[in-house]
Amino acid sequence: MNNLDQIPDAEERLRALDPATSFIVQAPAGSGKTGLLIQRYLRLLTCVDNPEEIIAITFTRKAAAEMRERILTALQTVETKSTELLNESNPFQRLTFELANAALRRDQQCGWQILENPARLRIQTIDSLCASFTQQMPVMSKFGSQPETVEDALQLYNQAALATIDLLNGDELVAKDIEHLFEYLGNDTDRIVRLLVEMLARRDHWLRHIHGNAAREELEESLENVRRTAVDHISALFPPVLKTELLALVCYAAANLMAEKSSSMITQCDVLEDIPYSVEQWCGIAELLLTTDGSWRKRVTRNQGFPPGKTVAERETAKAWKMRIGDFIEQLGDQHELRQVLHAMRQMPPPAYDDNQWKMLEVLTRVLPRAAAELNLVFHLNRQVDFVEVSQRALLALGDSEMPTDLVLTLDYKIRHLLIDEFQDTSISQFLMIEKLTAGWEAGDGRSLFAVGDPMQSIYRFREAEVGLFLQARQSGIGHITLESITLSSNFRSQLGIVNWVNQTFQQFMPVFEDVAVGAVAYTPSFAAHQEHDERAVTIHPILGNDRNLEAQMVMDVIAHTRNKDPGGSIAILVRNRSHLSAIIEYLKANQVCFHAVDIESLNQKPLIQDLLMLARALQNPADSLAWLSVLRAPWCGLTLNDLQALILMQTAASDDKGCDRRSLTIWALIQNDSSWSAVSEDGATRLRRVRKVLEQCMQNRYRKTMRTSVESVWQALGGPACVINDGNESAFSEMIDDAEKFFEYLEQCESAGKILNWTDFEDGLAKLYASADLQSDGSLQIMTIHKSKGLEFDTVLLPGLGNSPRMKSRQLLQWMELPCHRGNDAVKDLYDSGRETDLFLAPIQETGKTVDKINQWMALFEQDKENYESDRLLYVAVTRARKYLHLLGHVNLHGKSGETELKKPKIGCLLNRLWPVVEQKYVSALKKTDFQPNRVGDAGDNGCRFDQTLKRLPSNWQIPDAPKPVFWISKVENAVPQEEIEYSWAGEIARHIGSVVHRTLQQMADDELNGWDIERIYSMRNVFIKGLQASGFEATHVMLEKSIDRINSALINTLTDERGRWLLSKQHEARNEFRLTGIMNHKVVNYVIDRTFCDLNNHRWIIDYKTSSHEGAGREIFLDRELKRYHNQLSSYAEIFRKMDKRKIFLGLYFPLLSGWREWEHK
Repeated sequence: MNNLDQIPDAEERLRALDPATSFIVQAPAGSGKTGLLIQRYLRLLTCVDNPEEIIAITFTRKAAAEMRERILTALQTVETKSTELLNESNPFQRLTFELANAALRRDQQCGWQILENPARLRIQTIDSLCASFTQQMPVMSKFGSQPETVEDALQLYNQAALATIDLLNGDELVAKDIEHLFEYLGNDTDRIVRLLVEMLARRDHWLRHIHGNAAREELEESLENVRRTAVDHISALFPPVLKTELLALVCYAAANLMAEKSSSMITQCDVLEDIPYSVEQWCGIAELLLTTDGSWRKRVTRNQGFPPGKTVAERETAKAWKMRIGDFIEQLGDQHELRQVLHAMRQMPPPAYDDNQWKMLEVLTRVLPRAAAELNLVFHLNRQVDFVEVSQRALLALGDSEMPTDLVLTLDYKIRHLLIDEFQDTSISQFLMIEKLTAGWEAGDGRSLFAVGDPMQSIYRFREAEVGLFLQARQSGIGHITLESITLSSNFRSQLGIVNWVNQTFQQFMPVFEDVAVGAVAYTPSFAAHQEHDERAVTIHPILGNDRNLEAQMVMDVIAHTRNKDPGGSIAILVRNRSHLSAIIEYLKANQVCFHAVDIESLNQKPLIQDLLMLARALQNPADSLAWLSVLRAPWCGLTLNDLQALILMQTAASDDKGCDRRSLTIWALIQNDSSWSAVSEDGATRLRRVRKVLEQCMQNRYRKTMRTSVESVWQALGGPACVINDGNESAFSEMIDDAEKFFEYLEQCESAGKILNWTDFEDGLAKLYASADLQSDGSLQIMTIHKSKGLEFDTVLLPGLGNSPRMKSRQLLQWMELPCHRGNDAVKDLYDSGRETDLFLAPIQETGKTVDKINQWMALFEQDKENYESDRLLYVAVTRARKYLHLLGHVNLHGKSGETELKKPKIGCLLNRLWPVVEQKYVSALKKTDFQPNRVGDAGDNGCRFDQTLKRLPSNWQIPDAPKPVFWISKVENAVPQEEIEYSWAGEIARHIGSVVHRTLQQMADDELNGWDIERIYSMRNVFIKGLQASGFEATHVMLEKSIDRINSALINTLTDERGRWLLSKQHEARNEFRLTGIMNHKVVNYVIDRTFCDLNNHRWIIDYKTSSHEGAGREIFLDRELKRYHNQLSSYAEIFRKMDKRKIFLGLYFPLLSGWREWEHK
């Protein structure tokens, strides 16, 4: 496509660039959403007085960095090659360059110097925007000085939950409420704590609904409303021409059942004269016409009020009635919506709460706000908050539309244009914040709101994203702003075959109509921009029976075939849950297939980490028998099960002899006493002696060293590193050592006074750490969850595990829900706008030991509908990652019937179940071609996994190797010139101090792996920078101080917004910051401090030096080349020292933060 008008939605794309209009844009997968957002941003730059008047909001730092980088790249590219790029053949790129060219002219006209000051582009995450509001209004936000924001606040929630339970011994009313809560939930303390923790994490959703007392009348009115709405709906659906026959049939059935004194719901219709107006009567009709699973009945019996009759006349009459109802149901056969709604009537809630349920609801409306108050105290004591709290305090700082704060009035003048990316992932709190930011905006006042996203890709309900907000904004706007709706349709990513398959498939099961209440999103088809077509673009791989090894082998075969067909193509394996990957990863490793998997293999599932965990627990607590037995079983000792049993029996016998509790005689005490080993084998005794010698030294010095030092030194002395199985694979060995290092770092982070205070919390945190990725992988094969893959694309995508069911979600302590309030035939009203009418529903968790109540059950069904719709969207995200080829793999279980093997329909909830109408015939054909034996036909109990139970251990006579001989020492050496004298020999005093502060901050950013670092944080560190300058001896005027702070800010912000700078500071393998090295070169002792060193994905060693020198005016490249010559020998000296320790290729780099400049070369 060489012309823009050849793109199907070109007109819509151009219309979206109008700066005077506010838009909401639906951008399906592959439609170039980010590109459109960037074009809009560039267009807006041409019509503002200052770039700060435009704010672009994203939901992740990665997305913010990508948007900033692409805008700057467009501006930089146009600056250097404007003539060539305006002739760009790609019409979309050509338009981008035209807009960038215009923006650059505006930049020059106004003197913004954006390329020299990229921080002027206000592109930030919504969390950092909230944090900036609380910083600007510390009193109004009630934060005071800014606390630390933590991503994982689980420990804080846990403290608050325990503090709430402790109120059992406090105030009488609260104590009675807590006591009732315990009685209601069976005195299960752990469960109550977990439920409170889950509620606190989502407090921004429910706090606005409960204020100490629930209004019973209002809540029960909501129940009545929803029942009335359901009756109105089904009455409207029922065909009027069949009304008379329905009344005759149901009255006949009800009369027969009442004569038999039946309790059937059909008896509710005994005096029915017109279409029912009660839920109970419609439930009676549902029982008459539908089976228990909601299908139309094929026959009726005495149970439905159609007895066979006793006399000939009665039998004839009965036969006639059965024929009538059979004909009646046949006429309803194609009324699918009526059938679904009729079946749903059975689940309608009662019109009122029972007294026990209401009492619990009242208790929760008092206990939960108190728990939230306890959490605020925990936040205050720890000087830490979560993102929810930052968001809530930001809303507080903004005030409301009736009484806006000074901050809103100030922002009202500063913000002219607001752009929101991934709008479908907005939460209720974030939506309210956007409403407050744009309060007072009016059409034609020169301000605009631009929201872009794809409701079909809304898959983050677990992060409180509400797709209904996108649908509501499209229908009703945001606040007083009317949004013009645009829907893009071009797909620039996938080939024609994939686009056509996706269109045909998802139109079959995604909703036809939108529903704000349950988040039902109608499917929007796309048109392929790439017309290349391959008949095998989408392949279904049926798996008969739940055999995960077979699935893993099929994945291997697909990868091999794909690499033969498309050697340079990228491949991704995407799964719903990490647990679906276990067999696949084992197969890939066994076949030495390199892959890149980020956050996939949980660290605590690694045998090495389990051994280290048990070692740490044992060293801290001699009475932890399980830990000590695990230490003796681990590879460094390797006692057999018989020897372990012998020790346990000796422990029991010794305890009986002394008349004491067995637990008072520890395994460690037995290890220290040789006489306790009489029943232990000779090999076992040899192993125990070797291990005891190492452990004794440690146990004698407990608490004199840090926990990390103790565990790491014992592990090394026992031969732990020698137990790491590598099978000759150096990369695998290196990964496992890295995993051990991660454990030791986490142990160091969590210990307090040489011990772990709470092992449960420690292990919960350990479960959130992941094993290292394969550094030998070139990235051509990647493994990740579907959620992680959003926003990415690959040439070939494999989706295994489609037949696996997702994890069941636990019930919440309090369920809440809002639905649009229907009044007769009124239009659906907005769901989240408090100014409009909505029905609120609340229900406490089900009481322990009681059957599920109707209100809970009905609300759970609504929640399940939301989950099902999100599953459809999750599948859509997965299949639209593919550019060329898509492979779907999933199993169905089999069962035997009448001597034949038949397919079972995939379980409800799994992704294959949603695809079943499309792929069923593929599975039927596969079954016909397969000779399946009956004894192989099973359910999901046997997953086909095989475990190697061989005991792998060190030899019993193993000893730690001797240390290498001492290095030959050169006696006549001199001290070399200190590095700093070389570094700053050219610079003035002020430059020296600025360089010191920049270096220290870059070290901190790298240590944090950029987590939590954004432009706002850098600006907020002003006082830290001043203290840093003063500490280094800085003495200058106020003006010079301000200039120095500006210079520091520029250096750090340039680094943060520069793609190269972020790469240098991001998470890397074997990374070290301010790494000190001492060596001998040319008979001189040299002491070096290396700013940063790491190994990249190609296993190359990088040595980086930061240079805070600057250069004004032209000739920037010449200046950088001159600096390279100046420091070439210095960095080469670093490399020579490293060469003696590291045989990898070494690359050297100079990074200039003030210039975003870079020079690199390979050390030969």
